[in-house]
Amino acid sequence: MVKKPDKNTARLKRHARVRKKISGTAARPRLNVFRSTKHIYAQLIDDVAGVTLASASSMEKGFESFGGNKEAAKKVGMAIAQKAQEKGISEIVFDRSGYIYHGRVKELAEGAREGGLKF
Repeated sequence: MVKKPDKNTARLKRHARVRKKISGTAARPRLNVFRSTKHIYAQLIDDVAGVTLASASSMEKGFESFGGNKEAAKKVGMAIAQKAQEKGISEIVFDRSGYIYHGRVKELAEGAREGGLKF
């Protein structure tokens, strides 16, 4: 019997490998992305203090459309950029969490860039 490799396990291994190298600070927090089939989530994290500075997702109250497509990802990127600007954050480190930089993850990053974040 042939066993299929688990995609999520491989993603978590990639994520752990990248997390060894990147870290967020208060001046330049880490923009973490999590993607599920129905929703997309983004967090600004200060790894030095171990604190989430801001978060946005497609599950928030003001979000009307379906959360599992590229348009929703772009809106979440714009929302996290707006929350970061309110806290005085303009530069971040992008953490794609082991996902391929394609599709919804790419749209979220482009939405954050349009909102004024630099990375």
